[in-house]
Amino acid sequence: MRTIVFFDLPNVYMKDKRNYLLFRKFLINEGFIMLQESVYSKMVLNSLQANLLLERLRKKSPKKGIIQVLTITEKQYAKIEYIIGEGSSKIVNNEDRLIVL
Repeated sequence: MRTIVFFDLPNVYMKDKRNYLLFRKFLINEGFIMLQESVYSKMVLNSLQANLLLERLRKKSPKKGIIQVLTITEKQYAKIEYIIGEGSSKIVNNEDRLIVL
């Protein structure tokens, strides 16, 4: 499964910029990869792990702005069509990247 986070956070004032940077840093530390500016994706094993991740996102989200979360299956994610541009070849988008502890 994939959890995709879309966000639009204000960054006019210094406090807002700091909140934006802290949230972005949180996403990167959680293992999210950037698909586009303000769109991040992470592989999760199952819906339970997706729900736990959603709870952590709720706790770390800033008070201003908009944050949307979408969880889809790998089969749905694989159907992404690139109209303009192409996906990054540096990122492995399959189970080879998955580490089971």
